[in-house]
Amino acid sequence: MRLGVHITRFNHPRGAAGLGPELAATGAAAEAAGVSWLSVMDHYFQMEFNGGAEDAMLEAYTTLGYLAAHTSTVRLGALVTGVTYRHPGLLAKIATTLDVVSGGRATLGIGAAWYDREHEGLGVPFPALAERFERLEETLRICLQMWDPDANGPFEGKHYRLAETLCVPAPVSAPHPEIMIGGTGEKKTLRLVAQYADACNLITSSPAETAHKLDVLRGHCDAVGRDFADIRTTIVPAGGAPAEDGIDAFAREMAEYAKLGVDTVIVGPRVEEPAAWIERTAAPAVRRLSELG
Repeated sequence: MRLGVHITRFNHPRGAAGLGPELAATGAAAEAAGVSWLSVMDHYFQMEFNGGAEDAMLEAYTTLGYLAAHTSTVRLGALVTGVTYRHPGLLAKIATTLDVVSGGRATLGIGAAWYDREHEGLGVPFPALAERFERLEETLRICLQMWDPDANGPFEGKHYRLAETLCVPAPVSAPHPEIMIGGTGEKKTLRLVAQYADACNLITSSPAETAHKLDVLRGHCDAVGRDFADIRTTIVPAGGAPAEDGIDAFAREMAEYAKLGVDTVIVGPRVEEPAAWIERTAAPAVRRLSELG
């Protein structure tokens, strides 16, 4: 099992001037520790549970591009991009650019979006949930068409119409950047995972809950003729990131998820200086999780 780190806070003790150096140090620390994944939230406003809208929040893909320049092995992505935030043609181009400049380390993490306050605050349309899922599926189809060098023609959907799906340069990743869909909805989200995604991300409170969701996903895979084993499973444990003195307990808990085939556990320490947290806590956690297979 591998460890991923999700950067969630940007209230650096030195203010905005400290964020660039801190992110660079975080990338270096993650690679030194053997962390396999670095992600950031894709939001305009900070979450209410994490300080509120008046707290600092950086734009996701600009931040990921900066992290790409300060890393060389760790996989990078947003956890997860809201489908409403960017036109899908532009999103495919942004994800491609991240993949190119990182040497093939980009994951397009994507979901149906939910935070109404930031949409209303910045004037971004926030359609009803059913429409957001329709837009999510069209966005997945558009991205895959733009990443197909033999399919540069138009796209005609219910919500999006593109005259040309050109994407030059093409991604470095073959056949395209990894697609990760975040969410646990059994009827829509996990069906989209089975049909379009290379990875799923589940927020989970127990191994039993995860086992159930994976059984549902397996059923969707069977329905669309997809090999369930081809989908990489990642989780965000509801219990949060381990404390420095809680690595053993964390590893015992994660052992149950490893038995289910979970590839990566992603934790989001609520700290202002994630580089130091990675050095103290993530490094020993990586070693313990690697023993789980």
